[in-house]
Amino acid sequence: MIEKIVSNHDSCGQLNQKPKELIIIRPDAETLNSQSLPDFVGICANTTGATGIAMYLAIIPPGGIAEPHYHPEHETAIYVLKGRVEILYGQGLKQCQVCQTGDFIFTPPGVAHQPRNLSATEPVYVLAARNDPDQKEKVVPYDPTLI
Repeated sequence: MIEKIVSNHDSCGQLNQKPKELIIIRPDAETLNSQSLPDFVGICANTTGATGIAMYLAIIPPGGIAEPHYHPEHETAIYVLKGRVEILYGQGLKQCQVCQTGDFIFTPPGVAHQPRNLSATEPVYVLAARNDPDQKEKVVPYDPTLI
């Protein structure tokens, strides 16, 4: 699933001590994130022993949309590598921004949001990082009708 170029891992691929050298992660299989969207885990506690960051490639399929949600404790930084995405956000998801290739997006803790791929034929690719090293991000579902 993930190729690791490093010498201080045990036979199960887990770090057996705090990293003391460069670690290269070459993910070769996608996983489904908490929004049931495909992603490729790169940097996280499980893959590198990271203690304060996670970074991954996320993909929103053509016409794909995430469930409304928020992250109660972590910040998220996103760079749109390819595509156009509409992001509804804020109380009741009443605010909207369209982001495209080359845009950076910052989501503070507690801000409800819902990204949607605007293309019916092309996926959106984003590089995402957050200040939480867990492989699975902490997501709380958000119902915009309960404001």
